[in-house]
Amino acid sequence: MSKRIAGPEIERLIQLLAKVPGLGPRSARRAALHLIKKKEQLLVPLAASMNDAVDKVRVCSTCGNVDTSDPCTICTDPRRDGATLIVVEDVADLWALERASAMNVRYHVLGGTLSPLDGVRPEDLNIRSLIARIAEGGVSEVILAVNATVEGQTTAHYITDQLSGMDVKVTRLAHGVPVGGELDYLDEGTLAAALKSRTAF
Repeated sequence: MSKRIAGPEIERLIQLLAKVPGLGPRSARRAALHLIKKKEQLLVPLAASMNDAVDKVRVCSTCGNVDTSDPCTICTDPRRDGATLIVVEDVADLWALERASAMNVRYHVLGGTLSPLDGVRPEDLNIRSLIARIAEGGVSEVILAVNATVEGQTTAHYITDQLSGMDVKVTRLAHGVPVGGELDYLDEGTLAAALKSRTAF
């Protein structure tokens, strides 16, 4: 049985920080200690910001993004191309694509991938609302930006089947050699995908 090293409030802070992705027990202890040492500069503003987030953050009823307004900033931006819809697994994927600034379009967050082994079925994801959005009209292309995992590809195939009777072009992200990547450092699956997805030079 491990000894308690601090009061219950500090222990609770450490336990909660340890639940954040990327932080284990040791990193959580270091983060908690840093926050406590910088109480006025970090801990107090962080607590206030978290309270604000609890009160104001909403899930967009249109696309599934998180924002302080519903519909979200992306869905209400008139400068975005509403004819193209990028479908992603998670909000983190949406944010990654936005950081890349590759396309000024709208999104749809599925909230995960199909996984029969884990009990995740089509009705557990935001697939029905995706079909409804496309059925309303105005969308000419759906880009499936799901991960190149078995679950991601299963989800992509399922969505493609659901959209087969609709007047919409379905595409997916190219898989293969990353920009600046060296062939010797890539895994076999990435190289095989790159060869299959080759284009004219």
